[in-house]
Amino acid sequence: MKTIGDRKGDHLSLCADGDVGFRRASTLLEYVRLVHEALPEIDHADVDTSVTVLGRRLRAPIVIASMTGGTERAGRINRELASIAQERGYGFGLGSQRAMHMRPAVGETYRVRDLAPTALVLGNLGVVQARGMATGEVHALVEETGADAICIHLNPAMELVQPGGDRDFRGGLDTIARLVRELGTPVVVKETGCGISASLGERLHAVGVKHVDVSGAGGTSWVGVETKRAEASGDSAARALGEAFWDWGIPTAVSVALLAPMGFDTLVATGGIATGLDVARSIALGATVAGLARPVLRALEAGGRGGAVAMLDTVERELRAAMLLTGSANLEALRRAPRVVFGDLATWLEQLGGETRKK
Repeated sequence: MKTIGDRKGDHLSLCADGDVGFRRASTLLEYVRLVHEALPEIDHADVDTSVTVLGRRLRAPIVIASMTGGTERAGRINRELASIAQERGYGFGLGSQRAMHMRPAVGETYRVRDLAPTALVLGNLGVVQARGMATGEVHALVEETGADAICIHLNPAMELVQPGGDRDFRGGLDTIARLVRELGTPVVVKETGCGISASLGERLHAVGVKHVDVSGAGGTSWVGVETKRAEASGDSAARALGEAFWDWGIPTAVSVALLAPMGFDTLVATGGIATGLDVARSIALGATVAGLARPVLRALEAGGRGGAVAMLDTVERELRAAMLLTGSANLEALRRAPRVVFGDLATWLEQLGGETRKK
């Protein structure tokens, strides 16, 4: 049986180098068409991409999203990406801190505050693990990393394919409600690539959750990651299940559009976000910020720090161009900008109750 450190290493290698994207499903952001404004009456230099999230002012609505931790390689990546987030005024998300809780010696791989003293830093823990922990234990993980908030991640599809993964998902909502009441630190409820439905959004809102990361389908398939691991280990049953559910999930655009009207303080669009146009379309659907994960990791692995920075420069240029070309001087204006929803996205929203948008 592989250790949690081995598993983290496998995840990192597959995300950096493996073919683990969704095969047929997409984010459906390609079905959001922003309406061109030929006379924007804006100086490009005055376009304001800033936003306040969880008490931190970001220069742009970008979070380098949760990826890794628990191994020496993961620690190097976390520190490099956190320092880039600090330099560029982004948010930064840590990978699951389960390894840190089980093996305190690996805590250093999650500590980035010295390199990102003013950046938005998000901790991370699975809801099943949090269920078995006292609130004080969860708080200790937050304190040890100096995180501004902790993401409680939901990943039942991934766990079902993972050999030895969790199978008992009872008590999740009660666990989240307890942490919202008792933790004293903001709680962000996030999926891991399969999206959040409207019904779950309503249940989360009802127990006091104010911050949600949809982490929808269309980017990295974590079912696919576990399927590749099952293939490598010779677990034919897990591999077959993973192949069947590789493309399972609610597309990112659908989750954002469905949850936007619910009044969450923070709505993060992650899952397949790779370009500035993806960011702009997500904001137009009602997201507060967008998270990029695998594209940043791959740019870092291929080109070092310079490669990651160049990739993020391109994302920001595209976002600013989209804002100018829709006549949006700031992000609030972009949320109100005209846009057309069509194709598969329109079908999803129509069948799930119609398209709505955050007012």
